[in-house]
Amino acid sequence: MSQRLLFPDADAAADALTFAGRTTPLGDGGVRLQAAGGTLAMTSAPLAPRGLLDASPTVLALRALPIDPELVCDIVVEASALAKSDDDPRAVELPDVGLSPAWAGIAPPRSGWEAVGSIPAADLASRAQYGIAAVAESMPADPGEDVVRAVRGTVWGAPDELLHGLPLGTAFAAFALGFIVGEEEARVLASGPWTRVTLDRGHVLVRGPVRTGLTAVRRTGSSG
Repeated sequence: MSQRLLFPDADAAADALTFAGRTTPLGDGGVRLQAAGGTLAMTSAPLAPRGLLDASPTVLALRALPIDPELVCDIVVEASALAKSDDDPRAVELPDVGLSPAWAGIAPPRSGWEAVGSIPAADLASRAQYGIAAVAESMPADPGEDVVRAVRGTVWGAPDELLHGLPLGTAFAAFALGFIVGEEEARVLASGPWTRVTLDRGHVLVRGPVRTGLTAVRRTGSSG
């Protein structure tokens, strides 16, 4: 395993560190690094169940960046342990120790995705802010970790009408990872038990039942 990630420029390296920084306070703080063919997929789990009684949905966030085409890796590390290189602004230093979270063993499909609808980015932002307020209001004074997880699981795991039945945590992941910018329309795709919400800055992947009732994908151009 290389002890550093080498990006084509300083901006891409800074982008990777920004994603890692946003990931650090979410979920277990781990980030999966999968590199092949000149692309680095950075995946984190803002929401994932821990134990049979945890109601949290499995919600992953993914950001793809260009990387050294010779690098091939698949590791999970502590996001907070990724560091800017002192001698090369294009490089990000890796920690010596990896992680083995349960969510990293649940791989979304790489193909077979079918468009099933769209969600306005503004709806994702508003529902994320609603959920954040709902979590804060539901939290008792001095809650323990189990209570915090129970409240978060109840709020973020609830299907949301504006998200066409996807869990509210879908919006939280897109908002917390900085994927919502401007007034774009997020594309929604499905493959088996997985649903993917795709924005220009990243993807949110949700594992659960295939959702129905999504707004139809609008077609552009002539039909002939």
